[in-house]
Amino acid sequence: MKYKIAAKILPPDLIEQLQQYVQGEYLYIPIKEREVHSNMTDYALEVQKRDEHIYTNHLQGVSNAELAHKYALSESSIRRIISKERKRFEKMKENVLEILKEWNMESKEVKQIYDSAWQVGEEYVLKVYDDPDNLERNIRLISILSDLGIPVGSLINTGQDRSYTKDNENYYILTQRLIGNPIVSSSQLEKLAIPMGRIIAELHKAFLECEKQEDFWENSLLQEMKGWIKDTLEEDGWTHVSKSLFEDTLANLEKWYDGLPVQLIHRDVHFGNFLFEGECFSGYIDFDLSQKNIRIFDLCYFLLGLLCEEEALTVTEEKWFQVLQNVFQGYTAINPLQPQEIQAVPYVMKSIELLFAAWFLGQKDMKCCEDAVNILKFMDENTGKIRDVLKRL
Repeated sequence: MKYKIAAKILPPDLIEQLQQYVQGEYLYIPIKEREVHSNMTDYALEVQKRDEHIYTNHLQGVSNAELAHKYALSESSIRRIISKERKRFEKMKENVLEILKEWNMESKEVKQIYDSAWQVGEEYVLKVYDDPDNLERNIRLISILSDLGIPVGSLINTGQDRSYTKDNENYYILTQRLIGNPIVSSSQLEKLAIPMGRIIAELHKAFLECEKQEDFWENSLLQEMKGWIKDTLEEDGWTHVSKSLFEDTLANLEKWYDGLPVQLIHRDVHFGNFLFEGECFSGYIDFDLSQKNIRIFDLCYFLLGLLCEEEALTVTEEKWFQVLQNVFQGYTAINPLQPQEIQAVPYVMKSIELLFAAWFLGQKDMKCCEDAVNILKFMDENTGKIRDVLKRL
């Protein structure tokens, strides 16, 4: 789901009418039923999403054997899917090379990192955007963080001294490529749990400085729970998620929510967006989802990702509780949390998994929806244990 500025897409008279009902709030407008699938069956959409996931995992270094096991396909089927997706993205590569003329870099070798990012030579990264608001927000954020000395990929202006360029469909920025790579093994994770908490805390402190210089849009996990998440689960007839579990989670989230500090957050904290050289942190990437929200969202989101089967970096449930303690320990050493934040952690975690379940339902990605529901149930069964672990801080 994308955030849009109403004044840029709605006529003034419609905005005035809407202001009679709501002002200064985050408003969810549901997609018309069947509109998304006007030209394809639900099954075809599911297959398309699956193939995109497979190719993205392939680019991230997951082996064909692992992909075959994960998606219950033969290795020959995996190879066929990767070949098909590669051809599709090769067509995109031709356009990327044309765009790079704006920076006089069309002769550089390019390599796809994921669907909206390309490595250019060894030194640069080209990012692709379809939303101008998201583009402008990222440009502002990267510029401020860079000025603060935070390790992010600094912007490279075009030959015409512009911060971005565009074609008929998309917008493009070029940034310096940071040294380092994402963490790829669970053994590294155990060593880096405390440092990772500190790294998130340092970013949050820098984000507070960003807020002094620019306004950033504010989202609310609570309003999302009351809005599109609830609507989506209701439309599903509470088939995948228990209505009582949702209502209990919402009631407990609402109980603590007003006391939770809100600030600019990363919103997509996983090891793919934090780079390391060996065990030394080298930089932050990908601020596409950055927004103002409750600050513990980032900590909860990161820890939940370690339990997700979609992630190459997973930990056992037993080890997860130790990682939970270590990440919070590292964070609070740099940026102390308030007591109500500690109390709210289990309910924020469950709300995030409900968000994922609803999102994947909307995308007709049943496998990922089921994964989210399984983690939700694990969180629900271990609410007391999570609290006990965090009491030791």
